[in-house]
Amino acid sequence: MKSGSAKLELRAVSHAFPGAERERIAALDTVSIAIPERRFVSILGPSGCGKSTIFNIIAGLLVPSTGDVYLDGEKISGMIGFTGYMLQKDLLLPWRNVLDNVILGMELRGVPRPAARERARPHLQRYGLAGFESRYPGALSGGMRQRAALLRTLLYDSDVVLLDEPFGALDAQTRGQMQEWLLQLWADFQKTVVFVTHDVEEAVYLSDQVIVMTPRPGRIRDVVEVPIARPRGPVTLHQPDFIALKQHCLELLRHDDTRARGGGAAA
Repeated sequence: MKSGSAKLELRAVSHAFPGAERERIAALDTVSIAIPERRFVSILGPSGCGKSTIFNIIAGLLVPSTGDVYLDGEKISGMIGFTGYMLQKDLLLPWRNVLDNVILGMELRGVPRPAARERARPHLQRYGLAGFESRYPGALSGGMRQRAALLRTLLYDSDVVLLDEPFGALDAQTRGQMQEWLLQLWADFQKTVVFVTHDVEEAVYLSDQVIVMTPRPGRIRDVVEVPIARPRGPVTLHQPDFIALKQHCLELLRHDDTRARGGGAAA
């Protein structure tokens, strides 16, 4: 794809961390990704393959050793504030109720608290948090905490949202419910979403595209398109094309050949 048509790009990004006795530990090796606007893309790979490093580089929390990050064609390497970023832990502030946790991102962008609350209330009503506005995080279930954290991330109002295993700590039933809920939010908010997961079924179910990484140093092993019609639901999990794509991704992860598409681009 032409660079100008991508919403978010990593161009030949590599990164190494300091090790013992001046040794450098390579985390990423020449990773190039180009993601169009409003796509849902998952990054899938074994532990230690550099998925979280990619996120920290996109978010500006790390400066890559080589290569650069672009948003709408403008270089943003090492610059924070251009993406919404949610970790596996919800990181809700225990002294703030649900409503005031949800508006935190808007406040950081300079929106006055009364205006931020007014904007957030209809979203709490629509997305399953009605009646919980005044509750504090300690009184919420894991699923409800993740709802509040996800809504806070989306209301930060950036075009690109990074979700790092947001459902990893949830039980299977709650996780399935949250996947359905996330797809509803994504359809409504029309964000570009980059999603990290270890769960192959989750990656295929949610995504337009799955980027499969190699073990460290992380390279792109393959980019798997998911041409399954939306909207999707539980019945999707039993369709032959879904099962075939899931099996293909599992085979890529099992493949222990170190050859990979290090310079390949997710288009």
